[in-house]
Amino acid sequence: MKTPLISALCLGILLAGDPLLHPGGMSIAQAQQAVPTTVRQGFTQLGQGLVNDAIATFRGAVRQYPNSVEAKLGLAIAYRRAGRDAEAWQTYQQVLAQAPNNQLALKTVGILGGFRPEWQQKGIEALNTLLTITPNDTDALAQRALLYGYQGRFAESLTDYQRVLQQNPPPEVVLGAAQIYTYSGNYAQGLELFNRYQTTGKPITDRAAIAYARALRGTGNAAQAIAILQAQLPPQLNATAIQVRSELSQAYLDNGQPTEALAILDPLRGRMDSRLALARALNEIGQRQNQPPLLNEAAALYRQVVTTTPNPSPLLVREVADVLSGIPSQRQAALQLYTQLAQQQPNDRVLALQKLTLENQLGLLSRADLRLQLRSLLQPLPTEPAEQRAIAQALTRIDPDPELLPVYQSLLQANVNEPFLNFRLAQLLIEQNDLAGAKAALATYQTTTIGANDQAPQLLLAEIDRRQGNLEAAAQRYQAITTNQTADLDVQSAALRGLAGIRLAQGRPGDALTLYDQLLARNPQDLQVQLGRTSVAYQAGRVSEAEAEAVLNAWLQARSPNDAPPELYSLVGALPPSPQREALYTRLIEADSSNVQVQVRLVQLLAQRDPYRAQAQVNQLLARVRSTASSDRDNVNLYFLQGQLAQALGKLDQADAAYQAVLARQPENADALSALGGIRFQQRRFDSATSLYAQVLTFRPDDLDARKSLAELAAAQGNTLDALQQFEQLQLQQTANGGADPKLSRRVQQIQEDFLKQRGFQPSWERY
Repeated sequence: MKTPLISALCLGILLAGDPLLHPGGMSIAQAQQAVPTTVRQGFTQLGQGLVNDAIATFRGAVRQYPNSVEAKLGLAIAYRRAGRDAEAWQTYQQVLAQAPNNQLALKTVGILGGFRPEWQQKGIEALNTLLTITPNDTDALAQRALLYGYQGRFAESLTDYQRVLQQNPPPEVVLGAAQIYTYSGNYAQGLELFNRYQTTGKPITDRAAIAYARALRGTGNAAQAIAILQAQLPPQLNATAIQVRSELSQAYLDNGQPTEALAILDPLRGRMDSRLALARALNEIGQRQNQPPLLNEAAALYRQVVTTTPNPSPLLVREVADVLSGIPSQRQAALQLYTQLAQQQPNDRVLALQKLTLENQLGLLSRADLRLQLRSLLQPLPTEPAEQRAIAQALTRIDPDPELLPVYQSLLQANVNEPFLNFRLAQLLIEQNDLAGAKAALATYQTTTIGANDQAPQLLLAEIDRRQGNLEAAAQRYQAITTNQTADLDVQSAALRGLAGIRLAQGRPGDALTLYDQLLARNPQDLQVQLGRTSVAYQAGRVSEAEAEAVLNAWLQARSPNDAPPELYSLVGALPPSPQREALYTRLIEADSSNVQVQVRLVQLLAQRDPYRAQAQVNQLLARVRSTASSDRDNVNLYFLQGQLAQALGKLDQADAAYQAVLARQPENADALSALGGIRFQQRRFDSATSLYAQVLTFRPDDLDARKSLAELAAAQGNTLDALQQFEQLQLQQTANGGADPKLSRRVQQIQEDFLKQRGFQPSWERY
């Protein structure tokens, strides 16, 4: 029987090695003679469209010739033509077991790998083998990039896509790349690729439209994203509708429509097939609207999904771990998932970063050990751009560590496309008092689409204003955030905290407490807010030391030892030194050695018990700071620390010399002038202290502490009437600002009493 041309062509495509040659180097004619007649008949039937007949023929051929690769290939092709993908998959695996380098089988397994999550890894492995044989196979490279993307291995995926996109690939490849870039968080590049795809005249529909909408809202076009998703929303609640509703919810949220964001999700509740999509949307709303009930609901759904899914993919497990790690009550469960993933992917540095951070938050890893392991993970940094970006993304999710400043700078110098890294850099530079550098980093962040729509930079700019003595400018920034309806609720809450701190510094403790009451009204169970309010109230004289300690102890019992927000440092530093808190001081200093007030408390405590050990602690702290000093700015910080620690030990001459060293470098440093004024006051060098505080007021006219100190200096020098006048002016200012300091009132009363006694009068309040 004569074999039709179509059969020869099929055989040519199927045979391993060069498509026109058999592995042994035979021509098509030779191959046809080597292939059994039954197999050739099967290909003839395929060519005639008789798929079911071909399946039967190939099955018989496989039974008759169990070692025939061609028979198995024919059966695999026939299964796939019939839409029987699972059987095709199994048959191709049999082919590869017998002929590991068969290019058709390798490429097809790579394609089928995208059909089911559990096939993805084998699909990647097949394409890896194929690309070692044909390294310039753009189709195979594009398919591997897609599979990497499906698995969430974005660094590897984007590395492949960078090569593919240089070759002017077909529109379908561009569309796949657009989706992966978008889901990796690179919305700008994703949108650019979607626009490139649209130039071909083809529409973006179905799942691709969902990714397109995400790229739009990620680049500040939430309204357009809503329009696209609404047009794609099917009337029936099928799988596509579930995903569209989840994405539409987040688009509504970006567009300032939280009510609509929740309402669009209502049909998804109570459905087994929508749990994951619903969990994603609820978590997003809960995080951004600061709604713990929604976060708890999302966490419960995520845990249901991961525990009821047979053999959940690493991508799903990682997503669940990432979400649970952001909810304090779920962090232990998140760590279990990260540990499971780390065992499967021991070389994933991003995963290791996330696991280390969580272990530290749970108190299982000290800050020192965390830093040591982070350095080993991040040095040297990867050279692949995609892997660098993955590292950068992981670093943006954790609080910045001053010791990692060179890592942030190296990533930014490598032009890693992760805008929020500039925000983290600004945080570190502010802590180092490099305010100009911090402003530059924030300006860079704000030029990006994400940064332009983010109110968080205003928090840092307000902190810069505060450090420069511009308290009212800082207050105005905070107030603008609290009234901005587009600002994230977490950012609004941080602004209220910051504004409370400004009001306290301005001598307006009543206003500060009112602001904290607003925060408590939003979330009465927020222990961090309770801690902050207590710190403000204690410093304002509104609560006793015992009441403040009760709140502190409640926090310490309820939270992880390594959970140390700024409010904790504030309250611990405000309370007097206590032997019961020695371990707490040590732990807090280990976590943040830049917090001077807690260091001072530890030194004061040690000085009461063992002056030599106190001095040793001072020397150790100074040596630690000195070892990391790399600039004149660092040396200024060192002198500040040295001065405050010497003052805590009562070594006023050493403190005096330290503050003078600061002023020699920065003559207009108001903090150093104020600190030196305090030393001169203690040394009873009143004229010098008065001059120094007067200089402070030339730089910071609203500095309440400086004005109080000048009033006290007047009283100390016997200028009682002048002191009373200054204190009364301070009281009037506080009353005009809506608050009064009980400590200030008591001090005025004490001065009046002493003044009357000096003149032989008994104060009226002592006569009865």
